[in-house]
Amino acid sequence: MMVVFGIIGFLANDYRFHALGNESYLMVIIPVLLLIFFFLNGRQIFEYDSDGEALHFKNRNIIPFLSKALHDEFPKYKLIKYDVVSIFFIKRLYITVSSKNNGSTILKYQISYLTRKEVNDLKLSLNKVVKANKEKKD
Repeated sequence: MMVVFGIIGFLANDYRFHALGNESYLMVIIPVLLLIFFFLNGRQIFEYDSDGEALHFKNRNIIPFLSKALHDEFPKYKLIKYDVVSIFFIKRLYITVSSKNNGSTILKYQISYLTRKEVNDLKLSLNKVVKANKEKKD
């Protein structure tokens, strides 16, 4: 939306008003840079639910055309391990789930927009599930 308004403002200035001069290019460059930042930073909305016998993960973007939404649901006993990776401003959640065919599958979620407290709560919840699964195996 900002990119469209930036382009319209640029064209209006370039063909009609001539008020900004070379600064009018910023009306296109800044929204495009913000769009690139959103794309690199990942999906903004992450939902997690561990109530009941299954784990539910949803990861989607505010801007629908940037990337496809992810939605996974699997029983708690299939969770093998998880890992949270933080590099600069990008955070990713990697979940390893047992599978019948391949032995295990890694699911990837982008959690860059979660606060430190939300990430810690997520880790605590996943730790409980992993610990319960290890106790059942032993």
